[in-house]
Amino acid sequence: MTEYDRNLIIYNLQWFAKDGPGGEKTEEPTTKKLDDARKDGKVAKSKELSAAFDLIVLFLILKIFMSFVYDGFLSVFSFTYTRIPDFVKNNSEYMSGYSVTSFMYTVVVETVKIMLPFLLIGFIVCVLVNILQVGWKVTTKPMEPKLDKFNPINGFKRIFSMDSLFELAKSIVKIGLIAYMAYTAIKDNANDLFFLYDIPLMQAIILCGQVILDAGFKIGLVYLVLGIVDWIYQKHKFHEEMKMTKQEVKDEHKNTEGSPEVKGRQRQKMREASRRRMMQDIPKADVIITNPTHLSVALKYDPNESKAPIVLAKGEDYLALKIREVAKENHIEIVENKPLARMLYANVDIGQEIPPELYQAVAEVLAMVYNLKNN
Repeated sequence: MTEYDRNLIIYNLQWFAKDGPGGEKTEEPTTKKLDDARKDGKVAKSKELSAAFDLIVLFLILKIFMSFVYDGFLSVFSFTYTRIPDFVKNNSEYMSGYSVTSFMYTVVVETVKIMLPFLLIGFIVCVLVNILQVGWKVTTKPMEPKLDKFNPINGFKRIFSMDSLFELAKSIVKIGLIAYMAYTAIKDNANDLFFLYDIPLMQAIILCGQVILDAGFKIGLVYLVLGIVDWIYQKHKFHEEMKMTKQEVKDEHKNTEGSPEVKGRQRQKMREASRRRMMQDIPKADVIITNPTHLSVALKYDPNESKAPIVLAKGEDYLALKIREVAKENHIEIVENKPLARMLYANVDIGQEIPPELYQAVAEVLAMVYNLKNN
């Protein structure tokens, strides 16, 4: 070995390829990989889009049922403040634990009655938006405990990853836009808000509610635009993550379909099993038609089982020799007929009846064999 050879360093250039040993992910994801990812709860969806629809529907329902909400909270307000004087009295009858519990229970129940329709509608909208994004498939795998989630190193990697930075930037933009929309909504109604102290309480509440609804709709529409952009990004990101290297595609195909070596061994075993069954059926044959050395075809005819003679076995060369040997051991007639042997071997599979074109030729052979047996 020369000095030059000793200084050579052997590199595996595959390790320098993008994404590691498998090379660059240039192949489209297979159906199996997408199905496996879906079973693991990995899908392309945007939480921002669901939140945007929830927000818009919430303010829309609130605007439609404003009178219902107003009457409900006014009733709770009136009930609460009419009972306050009773509780400030130094009277054990009103300060008992039962009376306080009953009072709080009534307030909570009435408040929940007002809020429940909005909570149910929000839940339904959230479910429908998620179904529209990813379809319906329930999986519990994302909730399964995984040890790598408790690994502090992995935690730091997630915190300082590009995804975390993107989410941080998205949150900053979202907060900025929401603050701007709220500011513009209040600014547009600034002149009216300055006169709140000069108008009756009910009118002031209605005015504040209108300002809140206008701001809510504007924020919801901005949120919807952000959600659509985020959904497009999430789809693109998921597609890029699901891409595969050429080696991954080969490995998946090998695992799914089986390696050529394994498939070859399976076919070999199937042929051997079929050959054993075929050799076991030879003693049932009536005659063996040969080529005379290259081909052998075993025929059986039973009028009660089939309309025409059936090929029980066939083979060439070594297998043809084994068929003749078994036939001799079982005293089965061997008839040399080159054209008929070739026709049977090439056109009739094992277990099938012979075609009508060969009825005459086979009938003559079987008649000769039956005559020999009878004599």
